[in-house]
Amino acid sequence: MISTAIRVARVGSAAELAAAALMMLGFPVLMVAALVPSVYAFAAAAAVTYLADHYLHRKGSYLVNRLSKVRAGLSIRFLIRQLLLILLLARMDLSNRLIFYGAIACFIAFYGLQAPHGALVTLIRNRRRMPVATRNVDLKSRIHIPDAPPLGLLDRSAEKMLHLDLAAVVGLLVSAITNSAVAGFVGVGITLALGSLYVLVLMPYVRGRKTPPDADTVLAAVDDWLAEYQPGTVLYFSGSKDSAYQVNMWLETMEQLESRPLILLRERVILQNLAPTTAPVICVPGGVHLMNMDLSTVRVALYAANVGKNIHLLRVPTMKHVFIGHGDSDKLASVNPFSKAYDEVWTAGRAGRDRYAIADVGVRDDDIVEVGRPQLAPIQRWQGVPDGRIPTVLYAPTWEGWDGDPGNTSLVLAGENIVKKLVKADPPVRVLYKPHPFTGTVSAEAGAAHRRVTALVEKAATARAADARFTADTAAQTAAKAELARIEARLTELAGTADDKRDEAEASRDDVADLKKYEEIARLRADWNDFYWQALPSYQHAVITGAEPRLYDCFNVSDAMVSDISSVVSDFIASGKPYAVTDSAGVGAEEFKRANTAVRAAVILSNSAKELGGLLDAVRDPSADPLAADREELKHYLLGPDEPTSIDQFNGAVAALARKAEARNLGQEARIAAGDPEAAELAEALPGGKPRTTAGEAEGAAAG
Repeated sequence: MISTAIRVARVGSAAELAAAALMMLGFPVLMVAALVPSVYAFAAAAAVTYLADHYLHRKGSYLVNRLSKVRAGLSIRFLIRQLLLILLLARMDLSNRLIFYGAIACFIAFYGLQAPHGALVTLIRNRRRMPVATRNVDLKSRIHIPDAPPLGLLDRSAEKMLHLDLAAVVGLLVSAITNSAVAGFVGVGITLALGSLYVLVLMPYVRGRKTPPDADTVLAAVDDWLAEYQPGTVLYFSGSKDSAYQVNMWLETMEQLESRPLILLRERVILQNLAPTTAPVICVPGGVHLMNMDLSTVRVALYAANVGKNIHLLRVPTMKHVFIGHGDSDKLASVNPFSKAYDEVWTAGRAGRDRYAIADVGVRDDDIVEVGRPQLAPIQRWQGVPDGRIPTVLYAPTWEGWDGDPGNTSLVLAGENIVKKLVKADPPVRVLYKPHPFTGTVSAEAGAAHRRVTALVEKAATARAADARFTADTAAQTAAKAELARIEARLTELAGTADDKRDEAEASRDDVADLKKYEEIARLRADWNDFYWQALPSYQHAVITGAEPRLYDCFNVSDAMVSDISSVVSDFIASGKPYAVTDSAGVGAEEFKRANTAVRAAVILSNSAKELGGLLDAVRDPSADPLAADREELKHYLLGPDEPTSIDQFNGAVAALARKAEARNLGQEARIAAGDPEAAELAEALPGGKPRTTAGEAEGAAAG
């Protein structure tokens, strides 16, 4: 019942739920205490509401945000408490005393201070929001970016300002009890003095050298850095917070490029969720700012997603534009007709090329280049189940998608059947359940199915822990957990507690990659992964969510996988391990294989999951696996050859396309030199020698 209430109220814990309940009940009690009147009851209820309100704000409770939407926001709650205090004083026959009028004057003046306080806080935050935010870009030597105000001044500033009324409230209550006005006037004075001081302390941060440079100065500094750095290849990305993984998967590849890389983002939330990288990163939220940025040295632009904001860079003809996507699968997204807007489309293997040919969406075969999947390098080839360990089966369903197609995910119709059969398998297997991070974001039914599957795995894990047939080296696990704690402490130390609290201006100024620190973090993360699996008994079922362990780490400790039509299947094929895919739409095994290339070497499951035995047999006896040869053939078809390596193929494709871009640009220069007026007019409108793009032109480009 409590868990249901927590879910409905959307709070994080029972403590949050209790605090919310106390705060909501506290205000009716305050009113009753004021009417009775009872100073002690009022003081007790006021203390409860103060503490509950503070606790919910400190926890960042969703409920606090909802209260503001129904006109019960922070300021209203404090005002009601103050009005009820005035009512209490009136009910105690103090309305003809000077302290009564002092209380009214105090609260009016106190609320008068809220306006300049709120205006100053907003102005400081707006002025410290950069027109572009950067990582690994040297702005410090080019412009002066001052330190942000002390964190205590801006963090939860409205809550802190309003809580300054506590001195007046306590003083007035003491006066009501003692029948002496001294405590009340002292409290009133403290509240007004502290409120005025808070406003005065903020004022220096809105003028002079304590404010960052204006937008033109910052943009000029970025252009100056670009001219010095001369990026050759850009990875461009726009999307929501939840889509950050789509750009994160390409960061290591960008770091390995032979040309100078640049990561170009459009949303601040993506920058905040970007994985650590040594590549330079520039986040440009404004379309006008992006289109005025000097990217004249860039020859290749890579796009990981098809989104509307791509048009802001696609309009530049001095570079070649490539769709690289964020996965390789048989989903319709892999053959989006928008792909024909790019100069080239890069696929992992022959399958991607054939996909476009079959779809006939306007992408020419000559514009498709097979480059492999550089991200798959960490995936280890299968050598069979190690002696003395039971097989591990990974269940990694994809999410429900936007279109409501029942074939998108197996979770809703087959998830419970799959997990039930796996946890009851004889001989036993271990189950790892790693759902897609978007699961349940569109469909409540999928979210409910996810919770049921999670409960099944956790229940089976509890039962297995108590099963005498399964034993673990507890000393080794204890040592591994100790190492995990040590590594996590060191990672926290390297991340720096202050880094998380820095504002955008400070982060842009200070975040320049420390290669030694970056290499240590990478090594520690690899060690963390090793010790994570050592700390988890090799027989124990587990639900794995969040960024760590990564999906590929789960691949490496698994002996087989059950999934759906998605890039997860194509990636898993790189391991050579047996896998199963669920035909949730019920089209039939033959049609399912015909329509979806990646399942041609898979065990096809119906929603009942009765075919799972075939997958488990292949794991237990690889020599009798009827699909082993098919998987090897399919691997080459989907992902390309093993040699040359994928990163070498990728670098070669970048270099070849850069040469095409350079040839095009040299041709334009030759036409200009020959006196072609049309070429000269076009050159003036492009990066490197163009007039600044206006806001109206930017809107037109976006609309186009």
